[in-house]
Order: sequence, then C-alpha cells, then structure tokens
Amino acid sequence: MMTSFQSGIIAEASSDALFITLNVNRSDINAVKNALAAMPALIEEHQAQFPDAQLHAAIGLSRLIWDDLDNQRPRHLSTFPHIIGKEVEMVATDVDLILHIRSSRHDATYLLGSALFATFGNAVTLVDEVSCFKYLDNRDLTGFVDGTENPEGEQRKQVALVGEDDPEFKNGSYLNIIRFVHDLTKWEKEDIKTQEDIYGRTKHTNQEYPSSEKSVHAHTKRTSLKDENGNSMEILRHSMPFASLTEKGLMFASYSKTPTIFNLMLESMVKGDKEGNTDHLMKYTRATTGQAFFVPSNEWLESRSGK
Repeated sequence: MMTSFQSGIIAEASSDALFITLNVNRSDINAVKNALAAMPALIEEHQAQFPDAQLHAAIGLSRLIWDDLDNQRPRHLSTFPHIIGKEVEMVATDVDLILHIRSSRHDATYLLGSALFATFGNAVTLVDEVSCFKYLDNRDLTGFVDGTENPEGEQRKQVALVGEDDPEFKNGSYLNIIRFVHDLTKWEKEDIKTQEDIYGRTKHTNQEYPSSEKSVHAHTKRTSLKDENGNSMEILRHSMPFASLTEKGLMFASYSKTPTIFNLMLESMVKGDKEGNTDHLMKYTRATTGQAFFVPSNEWLESRSGK
C-alpha cells in the first residue's frame, strides 16, 4: 500500500543505491509534470516485481525548477548554502531534479532507476549518476561506521517529515546532497589514534568518545548540535560510499523536516564555532557537489498530471 510520503525517505538503510541528477528542458515542462505524476505507480510496480528487495525511491525537486511546477512553494525551500571557511569552501551546484533509488539488489535498483529516467524522455538532461554500495558493516571508506546516530523507529518520521507547520506540503522532506571525494592516500598515512581523534570515535569498535575527551575539531563534536532548549538537532542520513579505481568517496544524503539543521551542521563543520574550531575531517575530503531539494508527497506528484 502506497504511503503519503515517498518510501525512500524513511526506509531503513540499504545495501545498494543510485543517485541520478537531472536538468529539465523548460520547453517540455508539461512532459515533466506528466512523468512525475506517473512515478508513484511506476515505483509500486517495481516494488511488486521485487517484493524481497526492499526497493525504495525518493524524487526531489530543487528551488530552480519548483515554480515551473507549482504556484505554491514549500516554506523553507532554497538553494544549497554557499559557505566559506578558513580552509574549505562549500559551493552550490544545484540541479533541477534528483532520483534517489535504493534496495538490497543492484539489479532492482538499476531497473527502477532506468525506468524512472526513461519516463522523462527528452524532457530532461542527465547531469550525473552515482552508484553506491554498502561497505563492510555500514562503514565509510575511511573505515569508520557511518550513520551511527540516526533516529530509529517512529522517530525517523518525526525527524524527516514536514508536519502541520506547512500543511500544503505535509509528509514531504528536505533533502541535501553532497558528493565528497576522499583523499584516502593522505588519510591512510595517519595512525589509527589520529584518525579516531579526528572522528571522536573508535575505529574498530565504533565507540564514541566521552564529550570531555573529544577534540573541539572532532567530526562528532562539530555535527552534534543542540537547540536553545538543549535538545539534539537531528537529521536522517542515507549516506553511502561510492568507488572506482580512480575516485573514492561518500554520497552524503540527509533528509529533514527543515533544512535549517543541515545548514547549521555544515556551518559548524566548515566555519566552525565562535572560536573558529572547524571539522578536521574536512582536511581529507573535498565536496564536488552541493545540492538542495524538496521531496514532496506522493499525492503532490500524482496531482501534477494535466496542470
């Protein structure tokens, strides 16, 4: 049974994923609307074809294309933030559309991705496609477990889905994507203790350092934020590694009911705290993309037909 929210937002971690980014040919905007309207049913068909593959998808649209598709806009939809730090600059590379497909079978992921892409016909231009995979026990290619602090159970919906504060776009989600390319040669020259201090977490046993023992530059320090009431500010991560013989890295993907939390985390990493303490993990990787999207409800997608 189809949910109001797109299933790729909430579903548990997968072992295979595909990120496809697209730009829209504005002269074919009606074809894009019709394609979007057809996608919830097309996804359901493929899920029925592969009932044991945990096949899911999320289709997101950027601020660049949104106003061509709807005369109302999600409250917080904006382009990717341009953030300049002492050593790192995060640059927006926004595109119109993203297809985020994932499953436990590479063939199922490929077939759904291919079918969704084909539905657009000549109305879109392919920008990029990145195939990702589960590495060991959910580790990044740096060797550390990724996504340890993700919310679980019903908390995933509370963190990731828009609620009654923006009723026209309830059950949608804000998606931020960064393609990080790692310098693993530089990283692997560091001893394990140095690597652990940079993360603020042990490498093999995945134990987080006590707060008192963390460096102010530790990745877990810079990304663990609190609101004015002392509550943790959470996002739902669906990041996964990608690799070829020449390029290795992480497709960072976060879903949230508001992009504010992601933006604050990114600032904490790149610009640092009031004393300018930044995330030293950024010394070993570089962002080659930075993109922001809104993933609307299935009802919104279906309603695009004929508009």
